[in-house]
Amino acid sequence: MTSTTIKVPSQLRDQLKRQAAAEHRTLGAHLAHLAGLGERESRMRHLRDAIAATPESDLESYRAETRAWDQIERD
Repeated sequence: MTSTTIKVPSQLRDQLKRQAAAEHRTLGAHLAHLAGLGERESRMRHLRDAIAATPESDLESYRAETRAWDQIERD
């Protein structure tokens, strides 16, 4: 793996180092963790938008099917 240098304000660097230390991570591992959180947040936002755009009739069909599967699991 190759390394690189990024320029960030020293206050931000220090904040990230404190966060990394508190979580027992290296700074690189902490940045990777934060990047992963950003990607997850983006996926969840797109999912929420897709659900919000789903017609009510489709949502009700989904709910009915879910109830049917839940009932099978209980039986």
